[in-house]
Amino acid sequence: MKYDVSFTKAVASGNDFIVIDNKSGELDPKQFDYGEMAKDLCRRRLSVGADGILVLESSDRADFRMRVINPDGSEVEMCGNGLRSAAFYAANCGWGKELSVETLAGILKASVTGGSVKVRMTDPKDVRLDINLGVGQNLMKVHFVNTGVPHVVHLVDDVDRYPVREEGRKIREHAMFAPEGANANFVGDITKSGASLRTYERGVEDETLACGTGTVASAVVLGLLGMAVSPVKMLTRSGETLTVHYGLSGHKVTDVYLEGAADVVYEGRV
Repeated sequence: MKYDVSFTKAVASGNDFIVIDNKSGELDPKQFDYGEMAKDLCRRRLSVGADGILVLESSDRADFRMRVINPDGSEVEMCGNGLRSAAFYAANCGWGKELSVETLAGILKASVTGGSVKVRMTDPKDVRLDINLGVGQNLMKVHFVNTGVPHVVHLVDDVDRYPVREEGRKIREHAMFAPEGANANFVGDITKSGASLRTYERGVEDETLACGTGTVASAVVLGLLGMAVSPVKMLTRSGETLTVHYGLSGHKVTDVYLEGAADVVYEGRV
């Protein structure tokens, strides 16, 4: 479809996004159905291809507002790597290096230094450890935490060979997490300083190369289980490492930050 809209392609540790800058308010939101646009433009090989659309708008509470539209057309509260991509784009536009961003999960802070972006995340909530989850014929021990969006974390022996797409879809659609569903993270190669991670994302409905909120959820769970100590370095499927910083007091997790590389890939018009 023809939209006559300019966009920027941005990426953060393997998560790629179509950034639509409407901070000036020139685009009339009544003329665009961002959900349908995401379904069209996020298609791999058939269109621009992306893990989602980021719509940047003006805000009277922060430097700008970020809306996150998934490839299935749904709008979600937050996206960690989306936030880092949006902050990197904003810094390149001269909006500042220290930024406040309004999201559906609240106002969050971002700091841009060269090609690295560090963002303050929401404090985790709804933490549930050691859930015995029936998945098909198997009983799977998982952990749940909301890091702006809901995430399930499952520790596995061989993360490289684990059937992430098949098992991730089952967890995402499990009745325990209905009706919203949950993202599914699979963590292995665990040490006190970090681990490897693969994530199945709802809305994308597939494994992605990285997931910011999933990385935070996994690192926090490892901390709560006494298996890792902040800062935790998480190796994503893209091959890039994201660093999660947090404070831990008993079972209370605060001062959570996500840090890693981001970049602008190209600009275009659709």
